[in-house]
Amino acid sequence: MENMTLTALLKEAAVKFPSHRALSLSGKFDITYSKLQQLIDQATLSLVSAGVKPGDSVALTYPNTIEFVIMFLAVIRARGIAVPLNAAYTAEEFEFYLSDSESKLLLTSPEGIDSALSAAKKLNIPHTATCFSNNEITLSAKTDSSVNSVDAIVNEPSDIALFLHTSGTTSRPKGVPLTQANLAASVQNIKSAYKLTESDSTVIVLPLFHVHGLLAGLLSSLIAGAAVTLPAAGRFSATTFWSDMIKYNATWYTAVPTIHQIILQRHVSKPEQSYPKLRFIRSCSASLAPSILSQLEEAFGAPVLEAYAMTEASHLMSTNPLPEIGVHKPGSVGIPVGQEMAILDEHGVQQKAGVSGEVCIRGPNVTKGYKNNPEANKGAFQFGWFHTGDLGFLDSDGYLHLVGRIKELINRGGEKISPIEVDAVLLSHPDVAQAVSFGVPDDKYGEEINCAIILREGTKIDEAEVLRFCKNNLASFKVPKKVFITDTVPKTATGKIQRRIVAEHFLSQISVAKVPKSGA
Repeated sequence: MENMTLTALLKEAAVKFPSHRALSLSGKFDITYSKLQQLIDQATLSLVSAGVKPGDSVALTYPNTIEFVIMFLAVIRARGIAVPLNAAYTAEEFEFYLSDSESKLLLTSPEGIDSALSAAKKLNIPHTATCFSNNEITLSAKTDSSVNSVDAIVNEPSDIALFLHTSGTTSRPKGVPLTQANLAASVQNIKSAYKLTESDSTVIVLPLFHVHGLLAGLLSSLIAGAAVTLPAAGRFSATTFWSDMIKYNATWYTAVPTIHQIILQRHVSKPEQSYPKLRFIRSCSASLAPSILSQLEEAFGAPVLEAYAMTEASHLMSTNPLPEIGVHKPGSVGIPVGQEMAILDEHGVQQKAGVSGEVCIRGPNVTKGYKNNPEANKGAFQFGWFHTGDLGFLDSDGYLHLVGRIKELINRGGEKISPIEVDAVLLSHPDVAQAVSFGVPDDKYGEEINCAIILREGTKIDEAEVLRFCKNNLASFKVPKKVFITDTVPKTATGKIQRRIVAEHFLSQISVAKVPKSGA
């Protein structure tokens, strides 16, 4: 597996399934595997002709469009390093990410993105617009017509193919280089875990600038000969999601818990006449409360498989198995896939079943290290393992149970409280649609627990009712001191909740005299 490249796996699928549907833009057009490969080769030639050299970083900022898919795969084929960036970034954010990735070129759709163009201009990074029309992909850059074949380009397993940043929950985002071998290992792990074949079809829910949507939704499907549909709007839409799933005979989808909850809420308020027969529903990137899992299974008649992943592992680390392989346990993120996993204490000693420690991994999908960050690498790579920063334990069946981020555990007078546990209890209340708990500074205990909740449509409960419910279902020291009933909580572009940001948001609404902001 370590000698394999993502590029080779994609070519293999194109040879094996030339006439199969590879990509669709909902309601607009379909592209076969042979056509997709032809477009990738054409775009690769254009990039090389425009001066992209092996090892050059190329930034891409698009919605979820066909142009993004083609250009992303072309950059990698040209032995460049693809740097997908969120179109919603400010000019200052673009400046940081373009600079940190050492991007040599910025690719966008023809209309461009002002903040990205402004940052690129400031950094003297050339910009090229790309357009897909009449079944062809064109670039605005001037090209050298003497370059006429991609056959001489040989992709190596050691080539850095993808450069992403961590979400920076506790510090400045860290740059994560991933090689062709890392990506090949990961997509094969995902394909194997979920038995993806040419008979499968999915609709992309998540942004493709993030490892979850990119690796689990798109690339794993494309190496399996499966079909992928991009929403017409270029992003997730609850109003079109099920019609797309039905129209394109979807067999599964993957999403973050926030989106699962939106899909559930729409099911309650505006149910579809019928739902497609799904093999499974996948949840990843944040903890899925058991109550939400059971509601999804009841509503859509498919097993919900919670998984565990991170950028540094090229996405997947563990997952609950398909029903025909084993049981899926609510509250667990399943069994390791394609890599070794251990629970270690602070001295590197492996812990027994049921004993909590830091979740550590090693395998061909794991990055070799953060870019230009020796301090972070020193902390993350110890005792021969990559340290995830997550606290958890393996049960007697080898299933991983996460307790929380080590730095997010709430220390209330020496009692360590897992916010994931409190979230799960809050979400089990029938009137609570979304919930997030977090630590706040406290003079007496050092830290106290607060929470924010969003109510289900048409329901009305107050703070006292929420606290009564918590007291009946949690040990007294785990009961939140304050409940914020709100319409929204701050999330990242990928729908993830960062507790530190949520804490800062709600503490800013309270008098500084009551609750100091420092240390949140």
